[in-house]
Amino acid sequence: MAAELAAWGKVAVIEARGRRTGRMRGTPVGFIEELDGTLLVAASDWRTDWALNLMADPHCRVAIGDVSGSYLAEPLDGAARASTVTALILRYGAPAERLGAGPAFRLRPHAEAA
Repeated sequence: MAAELAAWGKVAVIEARGRRTGRMRGTPVGFIEELDGTLLVAASDWRTDWALNLMADPHCRVAIGDVSGSYLAEPLDGAARASTVTALILRYGAPAERLGAGPAFRLRPHAEAA
């Protein structure tokens, strides 16, 4: 089901480098796309692997539907974190309500090094 949702563009697949293994791992997550092309995402727990991986190395790749690109993750706090969590709950509904317990990020498009 996650693969279908990702293919339809309903979720983003964040591919981040594992902080222990060094291997790239993909995880489907809910997202909000802002007008400037940045993405807002949040985890439901501070121990969520993909979030811990982004904190260790903020460089990631994101795929939405058949479009993918490189991004740089910026942790959010305060009002920015709260508004991200609220927007995700409004978009995805009740199952997303656990989001307030984990970190949130702004993913900015980032040109890959040549």
